[in-house]
Amino acid sequence: MYKIICGLPLLSTAACSQGPSHSNLKKASMSTNQNKYYSTTSNEKLVLPDSVWKQVLSPEVYYIAREKGTERPFSSAYETSKEVGTFHCAACGNPLFKSTAKFESGCGWPSFFEPITKGSIIYLPDNSHGMQRTEVECGKCKAHLGHVFEDGPPPTGLRRSEEHTSELQSHLNLVCRL
Repeated sequence: MYKIICGLPLLSTAACSQGPSHSNLKKASMSTNQNKYYSTTSNEKLVLPDSVWKQVLSPEVYYIAREKGTERPFSSAYETSKEVGTFHCAACGNPLFKSTAKFESGCGWPSFFEPITKGSIIYLPDNSHGMQRTEVECGKCKAHLGHVFEDGPPPTGLRRSEEHTSELQSHLNLVCRL
């Protein structure tokens, strides 16, 4: 089992953005109204060429979600947010994590111990940068969300650190939207 830490590119201005009732967090991110592929209700797999993603995502979200970038630690409004709701992929709207699965890991990015469903995220080996890690991607559009570690809290013992690219302004390794 893995512990999950999320830094939204959703949880790194990684991809997290908040719903309409959270205007304070939304101001810094790109509007999902400009992304015709964004849907919080469709669960169809989404495969688009990079040229299309570049047109519908902000440069910040594109960098994290499609180029596997990382936002600066402790720069995300979602890292310390206590808002209640669901974190969605900032690229496609896929529901990823409930706020009840979020915890304070002290790593500088939003962290979660479990996804909403097994299929909402994908785990892949990541041997980049001379390390052996587990990358987390969106189960719908394969946006880079962050990495998972085995030092999280019960019940899973996993920490998903996500860089969020969302309708915010900070990057976590999770492309999310609350």
